[in-house]
This record gives sequence, structure tokens and C-alpha cells, in this order.
Amino acid sequence: MKLKKQLLFIGLFAIGFFSFGQNSSKAQALLDEVYNKAKSYDNIYIDFKSSLENTEANIKQETNGNVYIKGDKYLLDYLGAQQLNDGKKVYTIVPENEEVTIEDITEDNNNITPSKMLTFYKTGHNYQWDILQNVGGRKIQYVKLTPIDSNTEIKSILLGVDSQTKHIYKLIQTGENGTKTSITVNSFKTNQPLSSALFTFNEKKYEDKGYYIIRN
Repeated sequence: MKLKKQLLFIGLFAIGFFSFGQNSSKAQALLDEVYNKAKSYDNIYIDFKSSLENTEANIKQETNGNVYIKGDKYLLDYLGAQQLNDGKKVYTIVPENEEVTIEDITEDNNNITPSKMLTFYKTGHNYQWDILQNVGGRKIQYVKLTPIDSNTEIKSILLGVDSQTKHIYKLIQTGENGTKTSITVNSFKTNQPLSSALFTFNEKKYEDKGYYIIRN
């Protein structure tokens, strides 16, 4: 369950490049620019660093990952697992457990799609213009998202946008329990030559390996 939640969080970050909703003044204008810039690319490759920290629980974890994004589809490598979204289903592949979980993408489950993210941001958060940071000569402007639903486990999300490129540089999610999860972009590439099979799941390949297939 922990792995699935973290994969979903990274998926949220990844799909966010194609699907921000907006609702106020300067924050809206900036996220409009991010959205339009990302939509202009045929595909995006992101290499990132992820960290999870909870001071009270004395927890601090860091790891690296990468993700390919093309429209509704993505392929994520993270925490020794893969998550593939082919536009119709989501496949979570965990070699350590020798298992694959297959889920339909519907409005009723927790899988993240661009259309669902767009609706989510439009109706689920308030937006606020936040701090401007200088990171190695780059100006990173943050926008703060606060959930309207007081029962959510998320306290806030900070999105750091490179003011020059209009690419997301950092995402910081703070939970109500004090856990802070952040993603920092190490490398951002666009319009890469991709294999036509990159977003295709080969079930027989994993069956032949003896993987347990779970269908939800």
C-alpha cells in the first residue's frame, strides 16, 4: 500500500505537467503558461529526486526516479517498481514481489488521468501566489494549493515553476501528519524519440516469468 501511494503521488506529479486546473489571478496566469507549454510538446522525459521526511517520526528517505509522458500515457520507474498507464489501464509492476496489478482507469478509483486532474484542481483547491526563490541563478516562483476539503490527508501542495522556462522545478506536498514529500526535477527533456511499444503492456512476458497477475 505504501508503494502504491508513493507511485500515485509521483504519477500525480507527472500527469500534472499536462493537466493543471487554475482559479485565481497571478497563480492562474502562471499555471496557464505551464499547462500550455507542456501541451506543446509531443512527449516529456523527467529525471527526478524524491524525498520523504517526517521530523517527529525521525524519518528521512531519498530516492531517484524517471518518467516518460505522452498525452494520457506515462511510464514511471520508481522505488524499484514500474507503473505504466496506456491510456486505458494502469499496470503496477513490482519485480521484488513478482506481481503485476492491473486496474481500469475510471472516475471512481484513485488512478490519475489528465481529465480527472483538471477537474480536481479546478474544484478541489484554492490557489495562492507564494514565495520567489533563487536557485543557482534560476528564479523559481511557487504557487500554493490548499485543499478545500478539510477531511483530506493533504495540508498543502507547493508547485515551484521556473520563471524562464515555465517548467515545473519542484513539488512539495505537506500532509496533515507532518510528513513532507517533495520532488525535484534533475533533468527535463522534450520530444524524445520513443519506441512505439513503450506504453504497451506485454502480459505474456510477465506470465512466462511466473508473475502473479492481480486484476482490480
